[in-house]
Amino acid sequence: MRFGLFMPPYHNPRRSPAVAIEQDLRHIEALDRLGYSQVWFGEHHSGGFEYIPSPELMIAAAAQRTSRIELCSGVISLPYHHPLMVADRIAFLDHMTRGRIRIGFGPGALVADSQMMGMDYNLLRPRMEEALDAIIELLGTPGPVHRKTDWFTLDDARLQLQGYRPGGIPLAVAAAMSPSGPKLAGRYGLGLLSVGGTSAAAAELLAKTWGITEAEAAAHGQTVSRDEWAIVGNVHLAESDEQALEDTRFGLADFMAYRHVTTPMQMIAPGEEVSHEELVRRVNDSGYGCIGGPDRVAAYVRGLVELTGGFGTFLLTAHDWADTAATTRQYELFADEIMPRLTGTTDSLSRSYAWTAERKDGFSERFHAGIRKARADYAAGRGGSAG
Repeated sequence: MRFGLFMPPYHNPRRSPAVAIEQDLRHIEALDRLGYSQVWFGEHHSGGFEYIPSPELMIAAAAQRTSRIELCSGVISLPYHHPLMVADRIAFLDHMTRGRIRIGFGPGALVADSQMMGMDYNLLRPRMEEALDAIIELLGTPGPVHRKTDWFTLDDARLQLQGYRPGGIPLAVAAAMSPSGPKLAGRYGLGLLSVGGTSAAAAELLAKTWGITEAEAAAHGQTVSRDEWAIVGNVHLAESDEQALEDTRFGLADFMAYRHVTTPMQMIAPGEEVSHEELVRRVNDSGYGCIGGPDRVAAYVRGLVELTGGFGTFLLTAHDWADTAATTRQYELFADEIMPRLTGTTDSLSRSYAWTAERKDGFSERFHAGIRKARADYAAGRGGSAG
């Protein structure tokens, strides 16, 4: 399993956006050093919390500060862009990053975004499919591409710049609370980004997701791999459950209030007063997320693996549940404590230590015997020289 970060991001609108964006970029630099595999940037245009308007801009900025981490769009909202413009920017980014991009597509999650552009929210998914068809053809062929829909036209279209990698740019589609994402991933043989959360309702879909993906792939002569499936989780990790609870006093309630506005949830009933302790309990008990120490968080991720049958990448969510220092500490602690538990990278070290500890008495005896012999040999050598 690999690990990464899903960065819409969720920043409280009371914060300076310039400071928050700089914090995001510094966190990406740290993730690059700590061994995280991916970071995914969102696209949103309303609501005040999620204010990256272009994943491509963040990818370009992050590429200048990092050397190995994969930079991903999570996602480009296809109905808001002409497909030729999207394909052109993707190919250019592939060169700018020397092949470090992975591009995720979606229909656009926020109703307010579509309303401001005068779009019928119910048309976003079919328009995404139309655009995705065109983008895959533009990226995969020299052209020309001819298409005409009720919202875009491609007339003798082709990309003047192909991507950096001969094998093509890895592409993915987003899945939220409907089966349309898994169906598209299977139909086109693409990766899958599950962003619908891990609550009871979301978990029900997650449990079925890969079956839907594989069935659709088989029906369209495609192949898919669980290794190309990334799942997003809401986590705050600290050294202990108690510390995680205290850390999240900073911003958990504000985040929940925002989510109730944009994507109605049932975590808190309208007008209900809930203590911070109760809110943390509900987050953990509902499966919506996980707030706690290493044991609790490791168990949460293992539970997702068991539920789904396995996937390629687990993504933490970038949010302001805790302040900057505690959030930074979370990323360090996750790399140090959680990743090794889930990947087994330290198992051989533990086995080596246990093997040595089991034989410590014999090793100690031989060690001291060696010291005694060396001293005796030295003494005998000195005595012989003196004689």
